[in-house]
Amino acid sequence: MKNHLRSHSGEKTFKCQICQASFSQSGSLKNHLRSHSGEKPFQCQICQASFSVSGHLKAHLRTHIGEKPFKCGLCQASFSNSGHLKNHLRTHIGEKPFTCHMCQACFNESGNLKRHLRTHTGEKPFKCVVCQASFSENESLKKHLRTHSGEKTFKCQVCQANFSESGNLKRHLRTHTGEKPFKCQVCQTSFSESGHLKRHLRTHSGEKPFKCVVCQACFSQNGSLKRHLRTHTGEKPFTCGLCQASFSQSGSLKSHLRTHSWDKPFKCHVCEASFSVSSSLKTHLRTHSGEKPFKCQVCQASFSVSGSLETQLIRHPA
Repeated sequence: MKNHLRSHSGEKTFKCQICQASFSQSGSLKNHLRSHSGEKPFQCQICQASFSVSGHLKAHLRTHIGEKPFKCGLCQASFSNSGHLKNHLRTHIGEKPFTCHMCQACFNESGNLKRHLRTHTGEKPFKCVVCQASFSENESLKKHLRTHSGEKTFKCQVCQANFSESGNLKRHLRTHTGEKPFKCQVCQTSFSESGHLKRHLRTHSGEKPFKCVVCQACFSQNGSLKRHLRTHTGEKPFTCGLCQASFSQSGSLKSHLRTHSWDKPFKCHVCEASFSVSSSLKTHLRTHSGEKPFKCQVCQASFSVSGSLETQLIRHPA
């Protein structure tokens, strides 16, 4: 009765000596003190997770048995604890009682506010025990840990491919469904990934945010810059497994491999001649069109092949 009466009077006689928080019941103070000591005496006998409050263990146990006794009266959604139902109800009424004191952004859950505040403070409390990388959210740490363990818990039900993140599986599924939910508002072209749309938009805006630190050339895509840098470093990471020839671009290696397989996918529509490289077909087509784009600046003679122009220039006296 004495404890109950305090719920009416608002009296909080039990004070924490560490942070001065006040409580109406001694049990509440006892539970609170564990937030300072880190003590978690209530352990789940199924997965060994520990909790500082018995009520939290009780709510946790429902995740094992699937019990969801707290139901939303508006949409019939069910929850394993009353706090989750309370948060859910705010999505119906639009209530956002948790406000950021730095930018005034509002949130419907205290946890969302707590995570948001880290964008201001830069705090990264979740640390990887393998490589010491730090993260602002526990979910980000969980995803990161899979890069060490190789765990791939998300499986495609169509082709059985496995993925370490649900987002990667979601993107992969679009290769089966053909779904392209990201549409360009300029030309209406659609893409399966937001990153592909972002790159495409640069073809309209002309934006080239990736700059070469050697010659200041700019590119619209990071991959293009990466390939360009090899012209400075001379790096040739793509090696032929048959003759050990090396190339700076994967496309060049792909073309080279056809010289071993005799694969000639580029066919002339005029005479059916076939070529292993698209540039060879382009040169060949000039024999049909009569095009001679390579002009000698000394004698004005024109040639269909750059090599013929080089030979002609040698013939002219210096």
